[in-house]
Amino acid sequence: MTATTPPITVPGDKSIAHRALMLAALARGTSRLRNVPAGLDVLSTQRALRALGVTIAREGDEVVVSGSGGALVAPDTPIDCGNSGTTIRLLAGVLATRGLTVTLDGDGSLRARPMRRIAAPLAAFGTQIELSPRGTAPFIVHGNAHARGAEVEVVVPSAQVKSAVLFAALGAHGRSRVTGQLATRDHTERLFDAFGIACAADERGALVVDGPQTPQAADLYVPGDVSSAAFLLAAAAAVPGACAVVEDVGLNPTRIAFFDVLRRFGAEVEVRASDGGPEPRGRVAVRGAALHAIVIAPGEVPGLIDELPLIGVLGAFARGTTVVSGAAELRVKESDRIETFARAARAIGVELETFDDGFAVHGPARFHDGAIVTAGDHRIAMAFAVAGRAAEIAVLLDDPECVAVSFPNFTAALDCVA
Repeated sequence: MTATTPPITVPGDKSIAHRALMLAALARGTSRLRNVPAGLDVLSTQRALRALGVTIAREGDEVVVSGSGGALVAPDTPIDCGNSGTTIRLLAGVLATRGLTVTLDGDGSLRARPMRRIAAPLAAFGTQIELSPRGTAPFIVHGNAHARGAEVEVVVPSAQVKSAVLFAALGAHGRSRVTGQLATRDHTERLFDAFGIACAADERGALVVDGPQTPQAADLYVPGDVSSAAFLLAAAAAVPGACAVVEDVGLNPTRIAFFDVLRRFGAEVEVRASDGGPEPRGRVAVRGAALHAIVIAPGEVPGLIDELPLIGVLGAFARGTTVVSGAAELRVKESDRIETFARAARAIGVELETFDDGFAVHGPARFHDGAIVTAGDHRIAMAFAVAGRAAEIAVLLDDPECVAVSFPNFTAALDCVA
């Protein structure tokens, strides 16, 4: 499948990059991080860490972080986290057990996203977070430098919430046990190990951190972002005989459920691992086929949350009705992704219904040219760029530049799908 298809590379994984930058900022010593993506979200994390007194510089293809050893300083003005939910939520965890008072803010989209989900568990450390009246940013974190280890239950299946609690546990005195909805992305746990942090599951499945702990500097390579690669692979999957090969992409087991989804739709998928570091990576190739509808069950949603609009687009190419349920979390992402997806899909001729927690797409669609309202959501923009290419229709995005949040060169990469 891959012999005559030129490989494509994608930006480094922003989920990994955010966490690596924060751990490097807290570490003793200097860390060198390669393949850090240049998207706006990761730049927001770098800007936020600089505001806390951390020295970060780019040297060639490396981002060099001079660790603070945990000695952060509070800025005089609010920290702007841009559009990045990962930045603002994980940073709240970092600050929760430091003796600083810091205001965190973001753009209009970020200000609409729920923050009680982090304020509640971080309160277990004696941290006070003053949310806006709507329970959103801007909010003030009053860190507790005398925090004791805590028993914290994560009730929202969110890697961001879990990670915020784990970052808080680093600064607490004594043992913290994190329980509840832990079956989400495990980048934080893997990177803790890479930076010399002891964090392990006990006999009951809880994550245990004995604090305080200070990370040790590390040199890391950030694999390609599998969520970005998904759009290129889907562009091939939707067209019988088309092929896309993405190399040096992350193969973290908590992130590759989309490959199985493509197989269930009927596409041919080949995965070759090439690296077994803290974050495995390798090459993924997809050949398109005549697709048939699938059902995404609620239990699958946490492992596919970023790809669900794209799965909806693929459903429009498939024979039958593709159903996604148990995905109410989509309503509080960068946009209400259920409604934004549905409006965009109908604009190009797709028939579908929406539910409180998902949607049902009837395929194959009778596609036609259309104008897409992206709501400034990068994943909506990329999903419908894929639809336009695969259906050979004209798709006019109202904000094509929003893809720069995660994939600045997306259009050029999409043109490489053969």
